[in-house]
Amino acid sequence: MADRTPPTAAVEPVLRDIALWTASLVRQFPELAEELAPGRRGPAGSAPVPSPAGRDEQIREERREALLLQQRHGLSVPGHGAAPIRLHVSDAIRDITDGVVELEEAVCARLALPRPPRAGVTARLRRVVGLLDTIAADPDLARHVRDEIRRMARRCARTLGDAETVVRVSGRCPWCDSVSLRAFPDRRAVLCVNPACVCVDAACGCQDDPAYRHLWPEREWAELAAAAGARTGEIEAAMDTATAPGGDPKETSC
Repeated sequence: MADRTPPTAAVEPVLRDIALWTASLVRQFPELAEELAPGRRGPAGSAPVPSPAGRDEQIREERREALLLQQRHGLSVPGHGAAPIRLHVSDAIRDITDGVVELEEAVCARLALPRPPRAGVTARLRRVVGLLDTIAADPDLARHVRDEIRRMARRCARTLGDAETVVRVSGRCPWCDSVSLRAFPDRRAVLCVNPACVCVDAACGCQDDPAYRHLWPEREWAELAAAAGARTGEIEAAMDTATAPGGDPKETSC
């Protein structure tokens, strides 16, 4: 019998992921500008001191980089003067900015919409999210949007050195039967962290991305708790866990 699942239902997990990863990117992308010019230097002697000529060239290069960022992306380096710029951060800003522009333009082209007007990264991401109801009718496009936004959100988080709090949840994963369920408070979601776990939902990212983990959002916690032998109240309590001091990831049992 042919699969009569409506397209919007088939891509619902993909749309959910798009919303989650977009929210993460919108929250963290502005922090990259703050990371361009480090406020503190490392310990004395931790890096070689360039020659005066080399230092002058480095300053000129960093100023050119700052000007380019301002002209292309509307980002200025806070308090920029002769302070060194973290070039790997500026690379991430360019990659994410260009990626968001290309993604929005590709979405509009696929949906036969006019080319979008110029805007910042956050505004463009919100415009893409505003098109999700239309994107849902094209599963291939939805998966492409999810993959691109997820890639950029991960790069942003890696560049910032960000790590989420992880809280162990009792019970066994309904898909792989391992004790690998973890609550991620920042996303308000439960994930199975077993790398070998693959669910049966063809639209789930765990099917085609080894780095992806099956995710249960808040509306599915009761169903998950029943299937895993956990308690819904336990999951809710895990989501209230604060980040460990110093911003390091913390895994606790709940």
